[in-house]
Amino acid sequence: MYHFRTGLRRLLLALPLITVIGLPVTAAAQESTTPSIALINDRVIQDIRTFLGNEVVSLSLKAANKRRSGISQEEILSLDAQWRKERDADGAQPLIATALGSPVSTYLLRVQSASGGLYSEIFVMDANGLNVGQSTVTSDYWQGDEAKVQKTFDVGAGVVFIDEAEYNSERGIWVAQVNLTLDSAGEPVGSGTIEINLTELQRRRALGLS
Repeated sequence: MYHFRTGLRRLLLALPLITVIGLPVTAAAQESTTPSIALINDRVIQDIRTFLGNEVVSLSLKAANKRRSGISQEEILSLDAQWRKERDADGAQPLIATALGSPVSTYLLRVQSASGGLYSEIFVMDANGLNVGQSTVTSDYWQGDEAKVQKTFDVGAGVVFIDEAEYNSERGIWVAQVNLTLDSAGEPVGSGTIEINLTELQRRRALGLS
């Protein structure tokens, strides 16, 4: 009995040390398994261009650009503020409901669902950087002040910008955003953002599935 208690006491005293020592190892292991954004190759980009080239996307962008032509910065910020307020509210969400109920949002949701977990989020923006369609409720309605627009649409036609990989601790996966200018006859008409599940893409590559 004496030896049992002594051993138990020693084990309990050692637990904090074991926990502290274990933390850096876990973090290092996580860091070492970070998938490279190089996984997002030309084939992945072409697949994205193909589904974003659907007529429902181009027609929706054209209509949004016409409808919002001449919109002021004050109006843009007002829409963005309304979106944020609705996103955090429990009541009516007219702006969000209208956006998610649009044909282009329905299409993007179907694309995301059919990807088998490869696409975590898809959304497209008009010439003002305002959402036109999205597969999920985005954190913002206006993206014009972010790199996803500033490094694509604001630069010109044919531009692709792949952001750095980030770890999603809630889902336990690595993700990276692919951002690109959406063109019509060589002229920029909007931009698109697709969040890629790098963990899933890496798994598929290892199995020779993609």
